[in-house]
Amino acid sequence: MPELPEVEVTRLSFHQAIAGARIVVVALGKPLRWPLGYAPADLAGRVVLGVRRRGKYLLLDLDKGLLLLHLGMSGSLRFAASLPAPGVHDHFDLATTQGTLRLHDPRRFGAVVYAQDEHDAPARKLLGALGVEPLADDFVFEPFWRGLQASRSPIKQVLLAGRLVVGVGNIYASEVLFLAGIRPTTKAARIGQARARKLHQAIVQVLRQAVAAGGSTLRDFSSADGSAGHFQAQAHVYGREGAPCHTCATPVRMVRQAQRSSYYCPRCQHS
Repeated sequence: MPELPEVEVTRLSFHQAIAGARIVVVALGKPLRWPLGYAPADLAGRVVLGVRRRGKYLLLDLDKGLLLLHLGMSGSLRFAASLPAPGVHDHFDLATTQGTLRLHDPRRFGAVVYAQDEHDAPARKLLGALGVEPLADDFVFEPFWRGLQASRSPIKQVLLAGRLVVGVGNIYASEVLFLAGIRPTTKAARIGQARARKLHQAIVQVLRQAVAAGGSTLRDFSSADGSAGHFQAQAHVYGREGAPCHTCATPVRMVRQAQRSSYYCPRCQHS
C-alpha cells in the first residue's frame, strides 16, 4: 500500500507540471471505492490551482471546489502530456491543457471524491479524524507524549491508527520503532518520556529519509513521472525476518499484529 512518503513523492512529481492547468474532460472507468459525487462534465473548464497532501490523501485545489485522491492498496498516478488509451485497470483520467492525470488501480480500493471545500461533508468524512502531520511544524512533542500516555494499545497499533500522528504506515512504523529502540508490542502508555522523545524524533527522521529516497517500491509503486522508490534498500528491519540486524547481528524477528507484519530486533528493541 502506498504510504505517506509514497503519496508525498507522487505529489512532488507532478504538482508543478499541473499547476494552472485547465480541465478539458474527466473520464471515469470502473467504479472505485467511493463515487466521485459530482457530474464529471461539470468539472470541464475549471483550473487546477495546486496539489496538497493531507495524510495519504492528495488534494487538488480547483478554482471552484477540490478533488480528494486516495491511492488505496495498489493505486498509482501518472501525469504526462500524452498517455496511451486507458487500460483495464485505469479508472480515472483528468485531461487538462497541460497533460493528463491518470489513476491506475488494479484492486480498485483507491478513490477520487469531489468536495466544495475542506468543510464540505465529503471532505470532513475523509479528513476529519486524521492526526497531526508528522512533517509539519505543529508535530510537537508534548501533545504526542500525552497521547501515548492515554493509550492502552500496543505502540505499533497506535502509530498505524493515524489519530495521534497521521501517515506512519506499516513499513515506516517498523523502521521508526527500531530507531527508537521500542518493540512493536510495547503498550504505548508504558513508554517513558526519554524513549517517547526518541520515537517522536525517529518519526520525522524516517519519513524525511523515505521521501528523499523516492519512497519504497516493494511491488509496483512509482511516482507520477514513472520513477521507482529506493527506501527499501535502506530498511533496518522491515522485510528482513531472519536476516542479521545491521547494528548487532541478531536475527530480525517478525510478529503478526492485527493481520499486519511487524519486524524488530529482539536485542536492539529490548522492551
